[in-house]
Amino acid sequence: MSGGQRRLQALGRGVVALVCVIAIVALAWLLLVVYPQDLTTLLGIVLVGLLVPVALRAGSSVSSTLLPGYNVAEVAVEGPITRSADGGVVSRPTGADADAIVEQIEQADDGAAEALLVKLNTPGGEIVPSEDIRLAAERFDGPTVAYATDVCASGGYDIASGCDELWARRGSIVGSIGVIGSRVNVSDLADELGVSYEQFTAGEYKDAGLPLKDLSEDEREYLQGIVDDYYDDFVDTVAEGRGMDPERVRETEARIYLGGEAHDIGLVDEIGTREDVEDRLEAQLGKPVSVREFEPSRGLRDRIGGGAASVAYAFGAGIASVFDDTDGFDFRL
Repeated sequence: MSGGQRRLQALGRGVVALVCVIAIVALAWLLLVVYPQDLTTLLGIVLVGLLVPVALRAGSSVSSTLLPGYNVAEVAVEGPITRSADGGVVSRPTGADADAIVEQIEQADDGAAEALLVKLNTPGGEIVPSEDIRLAAERFDGPTVAYATDVCASGGYDIASGCDELWARRGSIVGSIGVIGSRVNVSDLADELGVSYEQFTAGEYKDAGLPLKDLSEDEREYLQGIVDDYYDDFVDTVAEGRGMDPERVRETEARIYLGGEAHDIGLVDEIGTREDVEDRLEAQLGKPVSVREFEPSRGLRDRIGGGAASVAYAFGAGIASVFDDTDGFDFRL
């Protein structure tokens, strides 16, 4: 579908929406102002009016199932990748919710989608949630195309490795095939404040990485070994998914590249715009494509919970996030 066709389609939808709004306002005026002769009639009309949206919603759901208006599903991975974008008790509710994205991909696979478009604008994030999204993309029954907009780095590139193709813009940032393990060391600050650390653990490395004490050489070697193991897995995943030699992947040394250079060294399949990606999908499917963007469904409870987390963060809960991780050590792609 060309850009002109999309604009005409959007204009047509706008006109239809405007006509519907005018018709609804006119109908409401007739039913609620002109027609009612007594209170009972007015209450009956109000009750019917409350039931109409429910019926329309149910009808829309049934019609979209029986007569779907799309053949390509789009899911977006935007922001830092986490298990849940709502965050924990003291973490800010932002980022790409891995569980929700996996659910969207599975819904698309169970629906009318013949192809999957994964829009990526993420610097990476938590290791296992990134892997879960990649595995969901790999399970999709049909062509899968990843499209990098601004950033496709680290965990984002892990996800892209699970798709059949990766497209990017020339100015996209791509790569960072590496792993980072980090900890906050506040032992000197604790000494200045007169705070001491007393150890009650079972197992030599149970408190390795806690911020209130310095790392011993054995602990440093132990934690670096975990980072190295994650890195080896990441390299193997990229090499298999992208059809690259593992040593070639290691030679990138976790650098980031602009889209054009990433294409030259084989990290990206094609350079192009969103319209180019849709043209590619049309060629693969052999028919015009209509894209439906899948979005996470959040109930009232989730919205209230997310709002409460935002308020907590705004009142300074972010300071406590230094101690939010039980083990004190954070691994990320």
